[in-house]
Amino acid sequence: MKKTAKKTAKSSDLAYASKNGYERISPADLRHSEEVNKLYMEFIGRAKTEREAHDEAVALLEAAGFKNMAAHEKAGTRLNAGDKVYRSCEGKTLLAAIIGSRPLEAGMHIVGGHTDSPRIDLKQNPLYENSGLALLDTHYYGGIKKYQWVTIPLALHGVFVKPDGKKVKVSIGEDPSDPVFCITDLLPHLAADQYKKTIGEAIPGEGLDVVAGSIPVDEKDRKEKFKYNVLKILRAKYGVTEADFQSAELEIVPAGHPREAGLDRSMILAYGHDDRVCAYAGLKALLDVKGIPEYTSCVLLCDKEEIGSVGSTGMAANFFENTAAELLNLTIPAYSELTLKRALSNSWMLSADVNALFDPMFPSVSEKRNSAMLNHGVCVTKYCGSRGKSGSSDASAEFMAHIRRIFDKNGVIWQTGELGKVDQGGGGTIAYLMARYGMQVIDCGVGLFSMHAPMELAGKLDIYMAYKGYLAFLKDGRK
Repeated sequence: MKKTAKKTAKSSDLAYASKNGYERISPADLRHSEEVNKLYMEFIGRAKTEREAHDEAVALLEAAGFKNMAAHEKAGTRLNAGDKVYRSCEGKTLLAAIIGSRPLEAGMHIVGGHTDSPRIDLKQNPLYENSGLALLDTHYYGGIKKYQWVTIPLALHGVFVKPDGKKVKVSIGEDPSDPVFCITDLLPHLAADQYKKTIGEAIPGEGLDVVAGSIPVDEKDRKEKFKYNVLKILRAKYGVTEADFQSAELEIVPAGHPREAGLDRSMILAYGHDDRVCAYAGLKALLDVKGIPEYTSCVLLCDKEEIGSVGSTGMAANFFENTAAELLNLTIPAYSELTLKRALSNSWMLSADVNALFDPMFPSVSEKRNSAMLNHGVCVTKYCGSRGKSGSSDASAEFMAHIRRIFDKNGVIWQTGELGKVDQGGGGTIAYLMARYGMQVIDCGVGLFSMHAPMELAGKLDIYMAYKGYLAFLKDGRK
């Protein structure tokens, strides 16, 4: 009897090590990466707030043939396989979908990111004057290091809403001809007491007021002349009064556009990578789905993640569940709660949010073997949370294996990583809010340097592989 030679595994097959993606990316992917990253830079340069990101996304969706679900709901028309729709929530949160060939009850493939970013908001009565300056009183939003926001050029974005419902959009500081704003800081010569404070105490929250003007109005008997001159400028440009601040949402963000970073142009420096980088990658992936997917493909762009996903536009509210119910009602003859619950529990989701990269300048906070590395590919995070995995949904090994299969089959360069050492701190995403439906959820996104800073740094290859991974996930089956 002829003996069959036993196949011996190579040593390279036995060991695993994450590698820089540029050592193994194909020339075609490299060219495509530059195209996708160029489009992303254009998007994030225009979308400095969650409202702007929503509007940019809607414009891209409608240009690609997506229709507002409201029209179908009003007319009672049915949705069929291949139909492309979107649904909005208060101009901030958005779900877009391509109806799959399988019934919705079989589940959806969902990529979910958020479009709000840490920033500084104006208070409801923000404008005042002090010592020859017109100032804007603020309240920061999300987890920021306050000292990073002083002395840098800032822009004002947002909307005034009049009592009659008319919206007045504001954007000051982005055009080269625009003025910018700033928050002042102490000169080193007088900072002896400031130096004694911790970083967190050196700039207090009430010390983040923005300089808005320094010329008094030329009216002899006018009180608060510096403040009034700013009000006159706002009225001339936008037709608003001081009372209109009370029904406004105005955000202070870093001024300026995204820039390629590094002599090799391998990175992007920009405000709002967290989490518009994953939100855009997911949106772009949905736009590039060809034909009819097997499972309904959804991209969810939500608000309020940076402050706990609260409020009517956050994921702790019922927008997603309600939209899934509306989708179901438009795709089956007889809607039922049981069918909705089955659709949700049978769904798969990538919680598309950023992770921290291993930073050689701060090595002590990370465990290198289990940290994401720059340009090693999109980062899959089985669990996040803090310390004892508090706040984590902790994806199953079975679902992790499915993601490995999909990514490997489609040539996606990926890595795994956790958010810092076990007892160092931690963070979370919307994953746990979606896992409550019983669906399979795992975190998957782009690694960043300087997360939550006014300017964050991301690798182009990681951004492209997030897009490629999301596309593979949306269009792939489950075998």
